[in-house]
Amino acid sequence: MAGGLIAGPSVFGAESAEAAEAPPGSRVSLTVNGKRHTVTVDNRTSLLDLLREHLDLTGSKKGCNAGACGACTVLVDGRRVNSCLTLAVRLDGAEVTTIEGLAKGDRLHPLQQAFIDQDAFQCGFCTSGQIMSGVGCVKEGHTGSPEEIREFMSGNICRCGCYVKIVRAVEQTARGK
Repeated sequence: MAGGLIAGPSVFGAESAEAAEAPPGSRVSLTVNGKRHTVTVDNRTSLLDLLREHLDLTGSKKGCNAGACGACTVLVDGRRVNSCLTLAVRLDGAEVTTIEGLAKGDRLHPLQQAFIDQDAFQCGFCTSGQIMSGVGCVKEGHTGSPEEIREFMSGNICRCGCYVKIVRAVEQTARGK
């Protein structure tokens, strides 16, 4: 008996057969970037994990996985959401737009172009979430002033500190709307 451990039956009793079973899953049908998908996922799967791991759409980033950074922001039925906090099974029938679905062929979305024009990114990690949140901000009409844009974009963190240029890009897009 080394270190007080001995081989033998578990002190907690026999493992139940239920513990070894797969977790409950559900079929979910949703439209992502204009394309219909039907998948079976574990009921605990986040929208972010569905996008990244099941649909190979890796533009939405997993930053904090707690809804604090905004790197995973996507649009669900036109409203911005933190996809890391949104359960995929709750979105049956929803329409999801990710950064990959903004451009129309080779033509960038106006906010994507504004990010280039304003040089509104450095490392690029937060860029997809910033752009998706900015699209939502413009659609919601929260672009009356730089202060209003900053307030309604405050859930998106840029560790490089490009906030001034991000606000300018959202302003440029709102003016051209």
